[in-house]
Amino acid sequence: MRKVYNKLVRDRIPEIIQATGQRCAVEVMSKEEFHQALRAKLMEEAQEASAAASTELVAELADLCEVMNALMAAHNIDHEAVLAEQKRRQTERGGFSRRIRLLWSGAD
Repeated sequence: MRKVYNKLVRDRIPEIIQATGQRCAVEVMSKEEFHQALRAKLMEEAQEASAAASTELVAELADLCEVMNALMAAHNIDHEAVLAEQKRRQTERGGFSRRIRLLWSGAD
């Protein structure tokens, strides 16, 4: 039975599907479609990482990093520039090491 995906997959997925004796159809996306698909994949992988059990977290974070790297490459963003911005924001706004939960804000 045919299952429709219509989503971005890793480069070797069609080969892996065919190696199991199944068939599949693929197409190469335009640059604009690819950029949109990467953003959708970013959300998909973030949701999977968020829901992952502790034993699966490393694999899901690796998938998330793969999409982030592809998104940076697609937009010609240097990885070092991202790390520098991360450092800047950490200095300006802090990190997450103190485990702070904001309960409320505003005037009483």
